[in-house]
Amino acid sequence: MSKSRPLTGNWRVARRLQAILFIPVLVALGLGGVRVKNSIDTLRDANDAVHVAELVQAANAYASDAINERDVSVIPLLQGNRDAPAVVTARKVTDADAKAFDAAVARAPRTAGLTRRIELVRAGEKQLAAVRADAFTARSSGVQTEESYHAVQHPLMELSNELGFGSNNQASFGRTLYAISLTQAAESLVRSIGTHLLVEDRDTLGAGELQNQLGSFSSYAYLEQVGLQEYAGAGTAGDMTRLRAALADARKKGAQQTAEAAQRAKAAGQAFVTPPALSKMITEIAAGKTTDQLAAEGITPESFFAASALAFDAYRGIEVHLTDTALAGARSVASDARRDAITNGSVALGAVVAAVLLAAWVARSMSRGMRRLSASAIEIAERRLPAVITQLSQAVPGQVDTKVAPIPITTTDEIGEVARAFDHVHREAVRLAAEQALLRGNVNTIFTNLSRRNQSLIERQLALITDLEEREADPEQLANLFKLDHLATRVRRNGENLLVLGGERPTQQWDHPLPLVDVVRAAASEVEQYERIEFTGIPEAEIHGRAVTDLVHLLAELLENATSFSSPRSTVRVTATRLPDTRIMVEIHDQGIGLRPEDFALINHKLANPPTADADVYQYMGLFVVGRLADRHGIRVQLRPAAGESGTTSLVMLPGTVTWRSGESDADTLAFAAVRARATPGLAALLADGPADPFGAHEAWEDGMPAPGPAAPSGTAATAAVPTAAGTPATTAAASGPADTGPAGPAAPSGRPRRAAKRGRRPAKDG
Repeated sequence: MSKSRPLTGNWRVARRLQAILFIPVLVALGLGGVRVKNSIDTLRDANDAVHVAELVQAANAYASDAINERDVSVIPLLQGNRDAPAVVTARKVTDADAKAFDAAVARAPRTAGLTRRIELVRAGEKQLAAVRADAFTARSSGVQTEESYHAVQHPLMELSNELGFGSNNQASFGRTLYAISLTQAAESLVRSIGTHLLVEDRDTLGAGELQNQLGSFSSYAYLEQVGLQEYAGAGTAGDMTRLRAALADARKKGAQQTAEAAQRAKAAGQAFVTPPALSKMITEIAAGKTTDQLAAEGITPESFFAASALAFDAYRGIEVHLTDTALAGARSVASDARRDAITNGSVALGAVVAAVLLAAWVARSMSRGMRRLSASAIEIAERRLPAVITQLSQAVPGQVDTKVAPIPITTTDEIGEVARAFDHVHREAVRLAAEQALLRGNVNTIFTNLSRRNQSLIERQLALITDLEEREADPEQLANLFKLDHLATRVRRNGENLLVLGGERPTQQWDHPLPLVDVVRAAASEVEQYERIEFTGIPEAEIHGRAVTDLVHLLAELLENATSFSSPRSTVRVTATRLPDTRIMVEIHDQGIGLRPEDFALINHKLANPPTADADVYQYMGLFVVGRLADRHGIRVQLRPAAGESGTTSLVMLPGTVTWRSGESDADTLAFAAVRARATPGLAALLADGPADPFGAHEAWEDGMPAPGPAAPSGTAATAAVPTAAGTPATTAAASGPADTGPAGPAAPSGRPRRAAKRGRRPAKDG
């Protein structure tokens, strides 16, 4: 049972690093997100506190101006002057405060407690118009008017309890502000009712109404003291110091106002009685003294209102200070929360980005090293190592540089270790290839030595057979000697195949050009079934002496292959065509069973790229030898399907470096090519456009699905039958072309066929 592959087995390095960092980054994002969320929540609460502080500030101003409106309206309204400037101005200020309060409400958060308090304020505001209309009239007499403003002022004052965000004790801060607001409201009622008592004609009051007013006056005076005690209990030492300073400043201003009033009375020639302190005034008024008695003590509506207004302003100053402090504190907390939120968010985001960038950098550096390692390994496997092996197979092993260039990775990490391991594998592969090349060289040397020994024996045997042929007169015995001669020739060619396998060149070469028709005849004479071979249209061309021996060997192998894999009753046709660029195309047509397209592709690939000699090569000895010989002289060989129903066409392209032609034969050769062009459109295009790929004119020169080969031209040349083994001479028809035709081998004087002359009998001086 196969072992299951891990989940990350096929992951790339970058993805694995991302997986490693996923959990830490996720935790960092979670913790950072919680911290950022807390900061954002704090910022939201701080912003809400700022809006609440602004709302309380507007509410306190609204409440203060509302009760101040009541206080300044007492005297004008009791005197029946309802459109007095002081009344109109005070009401305008209150209305402006109401609009400012509405704007603050629109910005305030919608908490349950705050919403409930705002609804109470709205309910009191609805009564303000009726309170103003009924103030100090029969519908709202005496204390009722003073206390009716409480419906507006008290809900506004209670909003102070929502303050205190960011302070050390939120409840204590709101309690302090509420206490000073309560003190201010009590002082306002004392001022309003006291002024009312000093101005109103007491004789017009109903029964018990004066006592009711005096009782309310005393009660609110006591409430003021209660408010001060509450402030002292809830406030800090600083709050008390600030209150005492404000009251001292009020007394100082009162003394200054009294001195100024005394000077004005003196200047007017009037008597002036210095009024007592505010607490004394409140005590005397609460005692129920008449206005004359109070005036005799200096307690007049003007002096009492002025003294009470100073206390009212002192309390209001403390209230404004507290609301401003609360607003400034809330704004400071909001600013700090905003800074913390930005800092925490930046730090969290920066940490994540840094982690991602670090992972990307590490992954990129690792991936770069791995890609370089992979590219180097692929280069070694596909280019460098095959190149060294090719050099070792084609040259003397000791003359090939087998040094291995290391992979350009100098790090000492795991990637560097893998690179060094690849270098070691590369060196071992080159070393083994060199050893194999040396072994092949030794085997080739053995082949060469054995072949040369056999060659000398075969040459002696052929010489003996030739001598016997010349002396024999019996046709039957002579035919047997010819068969023996051909068998010996085949054995000699097999020996020469061993020399080709060993990389050896012929020791003897022709020292002068040889006609192409003689080369073809010599090749046919080495084939056992030479009588089946027919020549057609061989041009008058010559082959350089250095290539004659190898070309005869190459054509003999192809002819042997054509006769072996075709019917014994069929013929093998050999044709040739000279091209305008001095190249010659030799075609060998058989009528065998043919090959599959993939077999054609494989064989043509081996012909174009002869493999290294190994065990498989000996199964295709002839094709291997043909490929080696063709590569030696730049000859191109390919196999194609025949134009008929079956069979194979072997195409041999002889380059201009191995052909030789005389100038006087060009016209006849081109005329013959023109005749053949009518049957082969590709060749006609070649003649018209100049040199091109010659196989394109005959066959498709690829290793894929081959195109059918050309049909044999009709009427272009005569055919010559090769003499039979029985010695019957072949019949030759008249040829219309310039080709030289004849039997496969020269005839004996008696008309019997003879073996072709030995190749390489006249060696060239220059090799």
